[in-house]
Amino acid sequence: MKKTLLFIMSCLLAFSGFSQEKKEEVKSPWTKVSTVSLLLNQAAFNDKWQAGGTSNYAANFGLTHEANYKKNTITWDNRMVIDFGIANQKDQAFTRKTNDRFELNSVVGKKIHQSLWYYSFFINIRTQLANGYVFAQNQDGGTTRTLTTKMLSPGYFQAGPGLLWEKDENIKINIAPLTGRLILVDSRFTKVGANQSDIDAFNQVRYFGVNANETSRFEFGGAIGAYGKFTLLENVVLENVLNLYSNYLEDMQNVDIDYTANLVMSINKWMTANVTFQAIYDDNAVKGFQIREALGVGLTYGF
Repeated sequence: MKKTLLFIMSCLLAFSGFSQEKKEEVKSPWTKVSTVSLLLNQAAFNDKWQAGGTSNYAANFGLTHEANYKKNTITWDNRMVIDFGIANQKDQAFTRKTNDRFELNSVVGKKIHQSLWYYSFFINIRTQLANGYVFAQNQDGGTTRTLTTKMLSPGYFQAGPGLLWEKDENIKINIAPLTGRLILVDSRFTKVGANQSDIDAFNQVRYFGVNANETSRFEFGGAIGAYGKFTLLENVVLENVLNLYSNYLEDMQNVDIDYTANLVMSINKWMTANVTFQAIYDDNAVKGFQIREALGVGLTYGF
């Protein structure tokens, strides 16, 4: 937990440094926007309730911070996203995570003449904040859990040069055909015995693509990142984030996909209704799409 808090604080301090400008400066090249949201759900039933139901609660915390620089022919966009949710039911042995995501994106560009194109370089960091488990029922009827993931296991680090097309701050696409990607994992998840058959069996399902008894995997490929934010109706905004990646060194046809759609309906300054849909395809993690959907009404504060 201490490592997690230190990691978050370091990133927050770094982004604060990006956007520190004196208030009296009228024309600052920096603009910053932060949004904090908290969605809560709760239901309770006493023992005499006849219609059926299980007492439960759920909470989801979200933080988005943007610090963007624009001056003359130089643009530098920075975006940090934290999304974490938990849920618990009465008589449930463990509290379960419903969402866990930490992502940091940074793209710097230099404008090409008077066009909408920029020479660019991007950095992307993605991981989770808390431990992840697989839950199972034992022979005694109890619940056991097995640790499967943790902070920086996996941890994804991507970087590479490319071309950025930016119509405005709401519509932009970055194309990086020469992207390096490093995947880090904890050794406890890849360590196997000396028996060769065990190693062969492990290699058939590698842990997020990392081989047995190793802690990292390097890939080289092409990446595309797209962002689109649209106002559908008054106080109704749809935000789309799409990231694609293809590894030139192995199974180039298997493109990793990470798409998130976030529909925000503002009720007033403090309250919003949010609908979030996310689809991830990464055949190193699982053979198929990972789908997440969340709907809630909660408190939102922007500054």
